Amino acid sequence: MKSVTKVVFPVAGMGTRFLPATKASPKEMLPIVDKPLIQYAVEEAVAAGVTDLIFITGRTKRSIEDHFDKAYELESELEARGKSAMLDLVRNTVPKNVNCIYIRQPEALGLGHAVLCAAPVIGEEPFAIMLADDLLDNGDGDPVLKQMVQVYNYHRCSVLGTMNVPREETKAYGIVSTESQEGKVQRMTGIVEKPEPAKAPTTQAVVGRYILTHRIFDHLRKLKPGAGNELQLTDAIASLLKEEAVLAHQYEGVRYDCGSKLGYLKATVEFGLRHAEVAHGFAEYLAARSLESNPDSE
Repeated sequence: MKSVTKVVFPVAGMGTRFLPATKASPKEMLPIVDKPLIQYAVEEAVAAGVTDLIFITGRTKRSIEDHFDKAYELESELEARGKSAMLDLVRNTVPKNVNCIYIRQPEALGLGHAVLCAAPVIGEEPFAIMLADDLLDNGDGDPVLKQMVQVYNYHRCSVLGTMNVPREETKAYGIVSTESQEGKVQRMTGIVEKPEPAKAPTTQAVVGRYILTHRIFDHLRKLKPGAGNELQLTDAIASLLKEEAVLAHQYEGVRYDCGSKLGYLKATVEFGLRHAEVAHGFAEYLAARSLESNPDSE
């Protein structure tokens, strides 16, 4: 059985919730302190043993390619100025043993279509899918994709990263049903896209982490457009369930929905408070700001 060494990053979306910031720059390049969202996702993938990064891109996404490319002029300038620490940061954006592959998605036809664009590169191997605007953080513990790879290596079947959400929020997620509610790893019996709270089979929601077998491509090719007239990955997974096991893994860690302004700001605060360069000053600022807003709390 082959290992998970390839990951697909669907990055062709327009990021309309962050306009006008994303008019000419990808949402995946929005920074959390001093690193763009896509780099956090790449670092998570590399920590899980991935060696091939497959970016499904579109118009205005050139800056993602530039970010992971060699920057000759910048490196020469930093070297000339003796800024070795910054030089190392720039040179090690992607480890030397990791390949970056870019595939253009000609039309925005949904997440399922974006994943299908990667089929010629994936072949018959298992692979991961990561949505960069879901920033998943497990502190000093194993990154979420590494946790999922460990589950895959043991069970040798598709794995979806999940978390429990308040029932009133089920209509914002793909929701899974499982054979049992016991344990962190459960065999799925179904999946439905954005159900109304009263109709949701559970409150276990899929987040932007998947490990899938290559059989998913057969189901994506047979799909008819679903919600939004797009090819929905959820529909293909529901079809895959009929022929092989798919597991739901309730990961350890915290999710920041950086596709929303509020989630993005929460992530900025949390990561800022642990950043070696700014943590102390930022904490002092937030404390002072809190006192200004609530003077009676002194």
